[in-house]
Amino acid sequence: MFAKRTEWELAPNRFAAALEKHRGAGRPLLDLTASNPTRIGLRYDPALLAALAQPAALDYSPDPRGIGSTREAVARYYADEDRAAPSPAQIVLTSSTSEAYSFCFRLLCEPGDEVLAAAPSYPLFDFLADLQDVHLRPYSLFYDYGWHIDFESLRRAIGERTRAIVVVNPNNPTGSYLKPAELEELNRLCERHQLALISDEVFLDFARESRAGFSLAANHAALTFTLSGLSKISGLPQMKLGWIVVSGPTPLRQPALDRLEVIADTYLSVSTPVQLAGPRFLQFRREFQDQLNRQISTNLDVLDRALAGQRLCSRLIVESGWYAVLRVPVTRSDEDLAIELLEKHSVLVHPGHFYDFAQDGFLVLSLITPLDDFREGVDRTLTHLQAGS
Repeated sequence: MFAKRTEWELAPNRFAAALEKHRGAGRPLLDLTASNPTRIGLRYDPALLAALAQPAALDYSPDPRGIGSTREAVARYYADEDRAAPSPAQIVLTSSTSEAYSFCFRLLCEPGDEVLAAAPSYPLFDFLADLQDVHLRPYSLFYDYGWHIDFESLRRAIGERTRAIVVVNPNNPTGSYLKPAELEELNRLCERHQLALISDEVFLDFARESRAGFSLAANHAALTFTLSGLSKISGLPQMKLGWIVVSGPTPLRQPALDRLEVIADTYLSVSTPVQLAGPRFLQFRREFQDQLNRQISTNLDVLDRALAGQRLCSRLIVESGWYAVLRVPVTRSDEDLAIELLEKHSVLVHPGHFYDFAQDGFLVLSLITPLDDFREGVDRTLTHLQAGS
């Protein structure tokens, strides 16, 4: 009765089952996996809601690419951040970054075609690809005083049915920015194999350790789709507004925009009130990012001080984003370790395999966790690791 594309393994894995049991028993939990910015104690100005009450929202005059004033605000966002600003005509609004991916996959791929995505990275891509009848093939990142693309792995992954390369810039959870030399090589590969680039930049604004990345919204050497949205930039995942910036050679860019317009027109998924409020929500990003960056910096300082008191664990370089990756002793699988921390110490962390790390020995912690929980959770985690060494 059901489509094969939805034949996922829906039974909870051991880690999910252990978490469900823990919560079902009503036990306390130090959650070091926080990802919802609206639930971590930040201040949101209630006046933001007034932006949704504009009288113009009662008039339905849909534009498939999105209301012009909102696309202009997105273009200003790039200009305000000292990035090359795209024209509003290059921007297509979507209800989320996930929807933006689905539009791109539909635009570029026939059923059975392939898209390449990095590992480690966020596991959502598997479901997005399945739902669009696209095969996802991994290429590797490697760590050597920072994360880098393994281009030999990437070249091996390119096949006759490959249509696009996905880069998450900065990557989630590694927090690593794309390097200029890497973009040059990606452009060469795209030109040689007639591929598109899809750049997910939702964490671009959260630079750490004096590092700053660059956007691919101004990349003209290859057909490029740059994805972002309010969920991370302004900490407003509930407002459901994202976008695609299309750049690249004009003979490819304009047909891509024309076809995306038809796809967007088919759904018209972004609500008028949210679009009209979009410029105000984008302005809020300064206040939100200031609060969140302070919290991330404080938690990183807490983590580094705790790590300095022992020798078993270390953290990998964090260039941007909301997460820290801990390198831990490999005495059992990451999943077993995460379950031990949950059952024995009521600490919730993500095992590395959740993000497709190639081997065991990694835990992922959220740096937006409220400070007291983060400090206590890190202390319990390191104490457990030292006791088990």
